[in-house]
Amino acid sequence: MSVEVDVLYQGELRCRATHGPSGDQLTTDAPVDNHGKGESFSPTDLVATALGACSLTIMGIVAQRNGLDIAGATAHVIKEMATQPVRRIGALKVTITIPAEKAVKLTADDRKKLQEGALHCPVHKSLHPDISAPIEFIFSN
Repeated sequence: MSVEVDVLYQGELRCRATHGPSGDQLTTDAPVDNHGKGESFSPTDLVATALGACSLTIMGIVAQRNGLDIAGATAHVIKEMATQPVRRIGALKVTITIPAEKAVKLTADDRKKLQEGALHCPVHKSLHPDISAPIEFIFSN
């Protein structure tokens, strides 16, 4: 299955992307440390966002398949840029937290399935091997 996204450069290092299937739009802006205004997500911020959202989405699929409830789970992603040998994403550190009232109902096997799901999200699997992308799991209970 393919999805089309159209991106319009608006000037001043700002772009508007339109998601073909839905028509939803988002704006990107270059970060302050790379000549931009930093008034919106940067393209590399979207990679960090995609990793967090993908990890939670795959965990949600695993949860549905196994009759589990992880609603309220969060992903916190810290993006670190590298400058050598070129400017690129150096690390995407992810912390996934399952709320205490949900975590207490999960068995060790449930937790393992959820963790494996997150580690197999397509975004995580698509990252260049030079990008450090550890995922920490917190089952608050």
